[in-house]
Amino acid sequence: MAGSLNVNHLVRNIDLFTLQLFIAAVEERQIGLAAARENISASTATKRIRMLEDAAGAKFLDRTPRGVEPTPAGEIFLWHAREILGSLGAMRRKVSELTDGVAGELTVVSARSIIGSLLARKLGAFASDYPKVDLAVTEVYNPSIPQEVARGEADLGVYAVAPNLDLSGVVSSPYRNDTVVAVVPHEHPLAARESLTYADLAEHNLLAVGVMSDTFAWAAAKLGTAYRSRYRVTTSSTVLSLVAAGLGVTAVPECELRVEYLDKVAVRELREPWAVRRLAIATRQGQARGPAVQALIDYLFDQPRARLDAVDTD
Repeated sequence: MAGSLNVNHLVRNIDLFTLQLFIAAVEERQIGLAAARENISASTATKRIRMLEDAAGAKFLDRTPRGVEPTPAGEIFLWHAREILGSLGAMRRKVSELTDGVAGELTVVSARSIIGSLLARKLGAFASDYPKVDLAVTEVYNPSIPQEVARGEADLGVYAVAPNLDLSGVVSSPYRNDTVVAVVPHEHPLAARESLTYADLAEHNLLAVGVMSDTFAWAAAKLGTAYRSRYRVTTSSTVLSLVAAGLGVTAVPECELRVEYLDKVAVRELREPWAVRRLAIATRQGQARGPAVQALIDYLFDQPRARLDAVDTD
């Protein structure tokens, strides 16, 4: 790889999404987590970053045992990438003030794991771009999200699709997918395997958090058993800490894994049809979407001027 930055070649071959992906890789310190954050596959993310480095003629990331770290050239590129995207956001805010005029109150409900790992950044940017919208965000247990929307207590909900959810009174639009992975202590017998099933995990002290409790119960019923846990926890950080301490095994959405846990636990593929967690957006049935609701939906899909048609989620 050449030692000098090829600016002309870089401008011709790199798009804004790749800049955003590079920033995510540095912040998450792992390309796989950056891929989950930007809703693309890890292989595609790796290919895009390699193309970025090739186009620039410089190496931007070093792969280390603790994850990826920016090289000196990468640090410089990171600063400018943030400046470029920041300027783009400022431009969009100024244009929206002239063209959108979107105002009013907007209440969003979602689960803690979805807010923390996926929604927080987008909601923060939306609030900045639409200062006339009074945005309220409420953390709700996953099964309650669609019904809060149906009752009119929230304008929009983002929830994880799960068996037996009551979706009456709402229109659901598929949002994005997230991969659920198995997590076990490094010294655990299951750590020697490349992939695991629910049945493998269920033979040990299987811990659950949030919507995973319902998923485990459904998976257990399919096997003719029942799911029970000796621990009642409400956050992924707590359940991962328990696993790291050798107190059990678990399965969590990959986007909830942070780099500080990767040295403490072993992460393995989960071979289950439900290991691809589907997220959906719920709006109230029979009620036209207001400008603020539609603006947020378009924003979540990174299509601020496009209108997306709602479809039913099975």
